[in-house]
Formats: sequence, C-alpha cells, structure tokens
Amino acid sequence: MKQWKKTLFAAPIIALSFLSFTASGAPMDTSTPQGLIENVVGEVMGAVKADPAMQNGDKAKIRALVDAKILPQTDFERTTRLAMGLAWNKATPEQRAQIKEQFEMLLVNTYAGALAQVKDQTVTYKAAADSGSGNDAVVRSQINNSGGPIELDYRLGKTAQGWKVYDLNVMGAWMIEAYRSQFRDIINQKGVDGLLQFLTDKNQAIASGQAGS
Repeated sequence: MKQWKKTLFAAPIIALSFLSFTASGAPMDTSTPQGLIENVVGEVMGAVKADPAMQNGDKAKIRALVDAKILPQTDFERTTRLAMGLAWNKATPEQRAQIKEQFEMLLVNTYAGALAQVKDQTVTYKAAADSGSGNDAVVRSQINNSGGPIELDYRLGKTAQGWKVYDLNVMGAWMIEAYRSQFRDIINQKGVDGLLQFLTDKNQAIASGQAGS
C-alpha cells in the first residue's frame, strides 16, 4: 500500500500536465474517453506554462486549476462508493456525503502537490484497452522521466454528463482496490465514523503541513 501510494500521489497530475495533443494538432473528440483525457491535459498544461506562479508552486492557483479543469471530469461519488464497498450501503446519506467530501479533498490536495513538482516528464499512449463503445473504458499511458517509465491508466465510466474518470492504475495497482483494503480495516475497527475521522485528520495534517509520507 505504501509503495503504491507514493507512486500514485506523484503520477496522476504529472500525467494530466504533460500529455500532449496528437502530432497533427487536430482538436480532440471529447466525446471519447481518450479524447477527453487529452483535451483536459492540454488545457492544464497550457495554464501551467502560462503562469510563472504555478510553475513556482503557488498552491492556491494550482488548487484552483484542479478545481476548474480536473474535478468536473471525475466521478468522485463512484470512486468513494467503490472504495467503501459494502460499507457504503450501511452508511447514512450524511455520512456518505461527508466521506466523499473528505476523500475528494485528500486526493485533490495530493494531486495539487504533485502538479507543483512537474518538470520535463513526457507521456505516451498505449493502444486503447476498450473502444469506449460501452459504459466503461480504460485509457492507457506511460510517463517517461529520468527515474524510469511509470505505467498509468485511467478508468472512465459513461454518465449522463459524459465520460468521467473514477479510477487510476499506477504500475499495475488500481487506486480503488488499494483504498478499499485500507478503508475496510478502518471501518471494521472503528466503524464508518472512524473512516470519516481518519480522512478528516489526514486533510487537517496536510493543511498544517504535518502530513507524513
């Protein structure tokens, strides 16, 4: 879990920031999973390049960029529901909403921190694992940097609002599976409220600069 989390926390925003448009420069078809990912990446990459403050790690501006460009393309409720497993059905609507909010905040804070550290990474796409003709698709990519390649896949689901990202695979480990195991252990010991407290404490530690690795 620790090894997976260290890789995950650095990878997603790096990928979103440094993927490029197709060689032809043609507009992406955002109605497709891969087109959506490339379009969002292009906007994020352009924003970072145009703003010296973000390149220097301005967390407020980076968080605003994440909120504006990345969050609308994600399905955090589905991510949270799948990570909680059967416990989702036992939680009250209020608990679900609070846990979703804290889990989303934890991931966004982590991604925003990774975005402030991007440098000269590049990303290449692999052949699509799914054509996107159904309700679920996977966009496969590889981050290339001095430390060696990192495999990063995005799982998207089709919603009434279009395709939304709900899971990530870093070097063979899916995010939801990793968090499901951790969440299950916490819930078994301390209940749903214990999970909420765990996430809240993590976010408070990040906000105060005391979060551990």
